[in-house]
Amino acid sequence: MHLEMHDQHLVTDPRYLAWKEGRPQPETPGGKAFRETVSEAVARGVTIRRARIVSEPVSDYVRWEHSLTADHNIAAGELVRWLPRAFASALPLPGNPFWVFNRRLVRFSLFGGDGQVVGHQFTEDRAVVDLCVAAFEAVWDLAIDHEDYSPPAA
Repeated sequence: MHLEMHDQHLVTDPRYLAWKEGRPQPETPGGKAFRETVSEAVARGVTIRRARIVSEPVSDYVRWEHSLTADHNIAAGELVRWLPRAFASALPLPGNPFWVFNRRLVRFSLFGGDGQVVGHQFTEDRAVVDLCVAAFEAVWDLAIDHEDYSPPAA
Protein backbone atom coordinates (compact mmCIF):
# COMPACT_ATOMS: atom_id res chain seq x y z
CA MET A 1 0.00 0.00 0.00
CA HIS A 2 1.33 3.40 -0.94
CA LEU A 3 -0.42 6.61 0.06
CA GLU A 4 0.74 9.83 -1.55
CA MET A 5 -0.56 13.12 -0.18
CA HIS A 6 1.54 15.81 -1.84
CA ASP A 7 0.84 17.96 -4.88
CA GLN A 8 4.43 18.14 -6.01
CA HIS A 9 7.77 16.60 -5.25
CA LEU A 10 10.91 15.70 -7.11
CA VAL A 11 10.28 18.65 -9.43
CA THR A 12 13.83 18.30 -10.74
CA ASP A 13 13.04 14.84 -12.21
CA PRO A 14 14.34 14.90 -15.82
CA ARG A 15 11.14 13.23 -17.05
CA TYR A 16 8.97 15.90 -15.43
CA LEU A 17 11.11 18.70 -16.83
CA ALA A 18 10.96 17.15 -20.32
CA TRP A 19 7.18 16.82 -20.05
CA LYS A 20 6.83 20.46 -18.99
CA GLU A 21 8.88 21.50 -22.03
CA GLY A 22 6.97 19.22 -24.41
CA ARG A 23 10.01 17.02 -25.07
CA PRO A 24 10.13 13.20 -25.02
CA GLN A 25 10.63 11.89 -21.50
CA PRO A 26 13.93 10.06 -21.03
CA GLU A 27 14.03 6.61 -19.49
CA THR A 28 15.71 6.69 -16.08
CA PRO A 29 17.42 3.79 -14.31
CA GLY A 30 15.21 4.35 -11.26
CA GLY A 31 12.00 4.24 -13.29
CA LYS A 32 13.02 1.08 -15.09
CA ALA A 33 14.10 -0.60 -11.83
CA PHE A 34 10.81 0.38 -10.19
CA ARG A 35 8.72 -1.13 -12.99
CA GLU A 36 10.78 -4.34 -12.95
CA THR A 37 10.45 -4.67 -9.17
CA VAL A 38 6.69 -4.11 -9.27
CA SER A 39 6.22 -6.49 -12.21
CA GLU A 40 8.21 -9.23 -10.46
CA ALA A 41 6.27 -8.80 -7.21
CA VAL A 42 2.91 -8.87 -9.00
CA ALA A 43 4.00 -12.01 -10.89
CA ARG A 44 4.59 -13.64 -7.47
CA GLY A 45 1.01 -12.76 -6.45
CA VAL A 46 1.69 -9.57 -4.51
CA THR A 47 -1.02 -6.91 -4.80
CA ILE A 48 0.41 -3.39 -4.96
CA ARG A 49 -2.02 -0.52 -4.49
CA ARG A 50 -1.28 3.20 -4.71
CA ALA A 51 -3.69 5.97 -3.71
CA ARG A 52 -3.03 9.63 -4.35
CA ILE A 53 -4.78 12.43 -2.48
CA VAL A 54 -4.66 15.48 -4.75
CA SER A 55 -5.74 19.09 -4.63
CA GLU A 56 -8.01 20.28 -7.42
CA PRO A 57 -7.40 21.88 -9.77
CA VAL A 58 -4.30 19.72 -9.86
CA SER A 59 -0.73 20.98 -9.98
CA ASP A 60 1.39 20.52 -13.09
CA TYR A 61 3.26 17.81 -11.23
CA VAL A 62 0.06 15.82 -10.52
CA ARG A 63 -1.08 16.32 -14.12
CA TRP A 64 2.26 14.82 -15.21
CA GLU A 65 1.92 11.92 -12.75
CA HIS A 66 -1.56 11.22 -14.09
CA SER A 67 -0.28 11.27 -17.67
CA LEU A 68 2.30 8.56 -17.00
CA THR A 69 0.38 6.38 -14.54
CA ALA A 70 -1.15 4.02 -17.12
CA ASP A 71 2.15 3.36 -18.91
CA HIS A 72 4.33 3.36 -15.79
CA ASN A 73 2.45 2.19 -12.69
CA ILE A 74 -0.50 0.28 -14.08
CA ALA A 75 1.50 -1.36 -16.88
CA ALA A 76 3.85 -2.70 -14.18
CA GLY A 77 0.89 -4.16 -12.29
CA GLU A 78 -0.01 -1.53 -9.70
CA LEU A 79 -3.61 -0.64 -8.93
CA VAL A 80 -3.96 3.15 -8.70
CA ARG A 81 -6.75 5.38 -7.41
CA TRP A 82 -7.10 9.15 -6.98
CA LEU A 83 -8.91 11.01 -4.20
CA PRO A 84 -9.66 14.73 -4.55
CA ARG A 85 -8.47 16.36 -1.32
CA ALA A 86 -11.94 17.82 -0.65
CA PHE A 87 -13.17 14.26 0.04
CA ALA A 88 -10.38 13.53 2.53
CA SER A 89 -11.21 16.20 5.12
CA ALA A 90 -12.86 13.85 7.61
CA LEU A 91 -10.26 11.08 7.31
CA PRO A 92 -7.67 10.48 10.06
CA LEU A 93 -4.39 10.48 8.13
CA PRO A 94 -0.74 10.19 9.16
CA GLY A 95 1.30 13.35 8.66
CA ASN A 96 3.51 11.96 5.88
CA PRO A 97 3.14 9.84 2.75
CA PHE A 98 3.93 6.18 3.36
CA TRP A 99 4.33 2.65 2.10
CA VAL A 100 3.00 -0.33 4.10
CA PHE A 101 4.76 -3.64 3.43
CA ASN A 102 3.04 -6.91 4.34
CA ARG A 103 0.90 -5.09 6.91
CA ARG A 104 3.90 -5.11 9.27
CA LEU A 105 6.35 -2.40 8.18
CA VAL A 106 5.74 1.27 7.37
CA ARG A 107 8.17 3.50 5.51
CA PHE A 108 7.29 7.18 5.79
CA SER A 109 8.73 9.56 3.20
CA LEU A 110 9.85 12.90 4.56
CA PHE A 111 9.83 15.90 2.22
CA GLY A 112 11.29 19.36 2.53
CA GLY A 113 9.32 22.47 1.65
CA ASP A 114 10.83 22.38 -1.84
CA GLY A 115 9.33 18.94 -2.52
CA GLN A 116 12.62 17.05 -2.31
CA VAL A 117 12.93 13.87 -0.26
CA VAL A 118 14.92 14.63 2.89
CA GLY A 119 14.68 11.22 4.51
CA HIS A 120 12.62 8.23 5.55
CA GLN A 121 11.33 6.82 8.80
CA PHE A 122 10.66 3.11 9.32
CA THR A 123 8.51 1.49 11.97
CA GLU A 124 7.02 -1.86 12.83
CA ASP A 125 5.11 -0.39 15.77
CA ARG A 126 1.76 -2.21 15.58
CA ALA A 127 -0.30 0.90 16.43
CA VAL A 128 1.38 2.93 13.67
CA VAL A 129 1.06 0.11 11.14
CA ASP A 130 -2.63 -0.28 12.01
CA LEU A 131 -3.17 3.50 11.68
CA CYS A 132 -1.56 3.53 8.24
CA VAL A 133 -3.47 0.47 7.03
CA ALA A 134 -6.77 1.96 8.23
CA ALA A 135 -5.97 5.33 6.66
CA PHE A 136 -5.03 3.73 3.36
CA GLU A 137 -8.17 1.58 3.27
CA ALA A 138 -10.36 4.62 4.05
CA VAL A 139 -8.75 6.55 1.20
CA TRP A 140 -8.95 3.55 -1.15
CA ASP A 141 -12.67 3.11 -0.48
CA LEU A 142 -13.41 6.74 -1.41
CA ALA A 143 -10.92 7.10 -4.25
CA ILE A 144 -11.58 6.94 -8.00
CA ASP A 145 -9.97 4.29 -10.21
CA HIS A 146 -7.29 5.74 -12.46
CA GLU A 147 -9.21 5.03 -15.66
CA ASP A 148 -12.21 6.96 -14.32
CA TYR A 149 -10.34 10.00 -12.97
CA SER A 150 -9.65 13.00 -15.17
CA PRO A 151 -7.78 15.83 -13.46
CA PRO A 152 -9.85 19.01 -13.78
CA ALA A 153 -8.29 21.83 -15.75
CA ALA A 154 -7.19 24.92 -13.85
